[in-house]
Amino acid sequence: MRRDVWQYVQANPMLRAFVREQPRWYRLLARRPHELSALQLAALRHYGQTIPDKVGKISQSLQMASLMWQMFKALRD
Repeated sequence: MRRDVWQYVQANPMLRAFVREQPRWYRLLARRPHELSALQLAALRHYGQTIPDKVGKISQSLQMASLMWQMFKALRD
């Protein structure tokens, strides 16, 4: 793997952990260093940190809060 690509991966703890979990990315980056953006996207998807994942988590939290509020109101009445 090229030195600059490896230093970039080592500087980002999430990418470093992802490459350790899935060593096929190490081999892929050794052959095609321009695939670094694909590695970043795959790591974000794997760890659930994409925008749709975050929106889903917020939506789920709001639904839970709404349910709790409805339960509280029902108990109070």
